[in-house]
Amino acid sequence: MRKPYVILIGSASGIGKSTIASELAKMLGIKHLIETDFIREIVRGIIGPEYAPALHKSSFDAYVTIRDKDRYKGNGKSLISAGFEEHASFVIPAIEKVIQRAVADFDDIVIEGVHLVPGLIDIEQFKDDAALYFFVLTADEEIHKERFVKRAMKIKRGGKHLEYFKENRTINDVLVNQGKEHGVSVINNLDIDNTVKRMLTEIREICSTVILNNPVEEIGSVMDTILRHGGKMADISYFLRGFREPVKRKVDIADPVEVQRFLNSIKNNPERKNDLERLYELSDNIHSHKICAPDKDSLKLILEELNGKGFVLKNSDNILN
Repeated sequence: MRKPYVILIGSASGIGKSTIASELAKMLGIKHLIETDFIREIVRGIIGPEYAPALHKSSFDAYVTIRDKDRYKGNGKSLISAGFEEHASFVIPAIEKVIQRAVADFDDIVIEGVHLVPGLIDIEQFKDDAALYFFVLTADEEIHKERFVKRAMKIKRGGKHLEYFKENRTINDVLVNQGKEHGVSVINNLDIDNTVKRMLTEIREICSTVILNNPVEEIGSVMDTILRHGGKMADISYFLRGFREPVKRKVDIADPVEVQRFLNSIKNNPERKNDLERLYELSDNIHSHKICAPDKDSLKLILEELNGKGFVLKNSDNILN
């Protein structure tokens, strides 16, 4: 029997989590979509400002309530982070109660909000009883600033709200760093379609192992084919001459920005490129990959395109046949 979905989507204000959460819930047919801001308002009604001043501020200005500000002199980002985490810590127990109720009732649920801080929310308690997926969304600073301004104006929170972009950017960095530290998927929200596909790829786990034959110069073409259809590369195995077993690497390659950074590093670093070419030479350019996609049609398109480019040596799942 399938476990209920519990999908958590965290990000700083203005990254686009509400739009993404709504689209993802629609794609998966999930009717329960909750913003942590609503949960926060309930908690505010129970705990007064005299007991929890940080709770009664916004996530981005809760730092003004920190009593021992002197310890953060000269480190404004740490002060902002401390205020944000104290603010979130009052909301998280209530979020966990909502998840517990959803799991007990076998209801699928999507929860989105800035209060979903990796490392602070205890997701381990739900892993045996729920299909739990945790994502942190981020964006380039300039893109974030543009979206932040548009969102503030749309919800009529201009003026003072717009003065806090620096604080929101610090919160973005906190969530990204915490996500990476705690094994949470961090997704660069380039656009709605790309982000939702990447999430579905992780949630649905529709994968195939395929053996490719391509030189280093064609890595960009291989990755473009996979990422353009919302897919990701999950594993790589190199079949080296003289070795009875392939050399395996666990990878999770799905971010176009990270892929481009990697390709640029090869282009601009001859030593790194030579090392990679040596590895490919020892394997006769043959390597297997576990490729995952958001749906069966997308996976088939990826494999067909790789085959059309002459890269497929052997498709173990025979999806093309």
